[in-house]
Amino acid sequence: MSTRTALLEGLASRFPHIPREAILKEDLLRTGIAFDDSALTDNDAGEVKPKSYFIFSFDHKPLKDLGQAAVRRPPEEVALTGGPFELRRTIVSVRLNPDSPYGIRRSDDGRLELTLEGAHFGDVGLPPMPEYYRHKLESGKSVMEIAPTIQWGYLIYLTVLRLCQYFGAKEECQFCDINHNWRQHKQAGRPYTGVKPVEEVIEALGIINKYDTAGTSHAYTLTGGSVTSSVEGLKEAEFYGRYSRAIEEAFPGRWIGKVVAQALPKAEAQIFKDHGIQIYHPNYEVWDEAIFKQVSPGKQRYVGREEWHRRILEARDIFGARYVIPNFVAGVEMAKPYGFSTVDEAIRSTGEGLDFFMSRGVTPRFTTWCPEPTTPLGKANPTGAPLEYHVRLLEIYKETLEKYGHRPPPGYGPPGRGNAVFSVSSFMDTLTPDADYQDELMAKEPTRYLMDGVAPATAAEVVGD
Repeated sequence: MSTRTALLEGLASRFPHIPREAILKEDLLRTGIAFDDSALTDNDAGEVKPKSYFIFSFDHKPLKDLGQAAVRRPPEEVALTGGPFELRRTIVSVRLNPDSPYGIRRSDDGRLELTLEGAHFGDVGLPPMPEYYRHKLESGKSVMEIAPTIQWGYLIYLTVLRLCQYFGAKEECQFCDINHNWRQHKQAGRPYTGVKPVEEVIEALGIINKYDTAGTSHAYTLTGGSVTSSVEGLKEAEFYGRYSRAIEEAFPGRWIGKVVAQALPKAEAQIFKDHGIQIYHPNYEVWDEAIFKQVSPGKQRYVGREEWHRRILEARDIFGARYVIPNFVAGVEMAKPYGFSTVDEAIRSTGEGLDFFMSRGVTPRFTTWCPEPTTPLGKANPTGAPLEYHVRLLEIYKETLEKYGHRPPPGYGPPGRGNAVFSVSSFMDTLTPDADYQDELMAKEPTRYLMDGVAPATAAEVVGD
């Protein structure tokens, strides 16, 4: 048995209450996947939705070192089934790593397969090219460039500001490559709009609204770099708020409106609500005080950890506690040279943060850390955090959610093994499925999600085999 297979099997045996799909998904997200040339897309001209690089690179190598994958993009996501873990359909965001023990290739019969150290580990489905990606804006820009969709089409991701004003070693978050990702795309000659005009965003959304006849897209996220001074003469809340105001005027109630922004003073956060935003994501990145100060120096300098947390809680008065959903980057707790040296210490700290927020009505969520090679923490920790940390985080997250009687957070699609579409971590795959799931914030009757044409998993099916 290979070392990586032994690791997966061992953790699946130790944590039978964590779906095997979630364990594998976390390993794929922290490790990346090597794509055979036969598994790459034909970019805009093909039948498969290509990777949009919607905010960060989420790759383990820079574009210049990706070979053919830098010319013919990989798919945005993959859907995994079968294999030795008997996977129910599992949606995973694609993170490229030519050195990964995981690969995707075409088998002898022409089907795509996931391999682990050369052996078959699952069947691979690809996201079809959506009809709205085939239509250009009047400017000639693609919909994918202005309003890409992820999570199997559930979420429209509007990174309207491609650069962050936390800039340089003394301000940038040490795990974040948003500024480098912009630079590498510009150097490669790829279209990568720095500040997306409001008019182009509305035009792109109009195309999506026209051609998304199945109603697959349920939400949009407004986001981009932090604004410490101004952009086009506007402070952060007004800059991002003008987009949501225009969206809600053009398409009232069509999508759930979300914004990822700094933890702003109450009066400024109110601007988001006034402009139609329903869910607020003031991300706290990492819980431990000492680690936060080191890995998010700009946020510590401009706002400070205690004030950041106070503003998160204060936002409950504006949006309601259930709709304040801060993110953290799972795995940074163990990143050298600042992080914890043991999984026990890291889980204890992360759990403390979860308990702090959930006991106050706020449900955080998390993204699995990708150690991007141009970031200080990525360079120092090319393999990321141990898989055991990620599995135990899934365990304590679910336990804390249930302890305080919280439901799965809104705006992330359906929960449960075989049902989840959230693709950048597996917390939604781990939560108890709901056969009657509906997006509570949708103004119209939502599409009922059926994965692989079958009914969602039952509560009994969420546990590992």
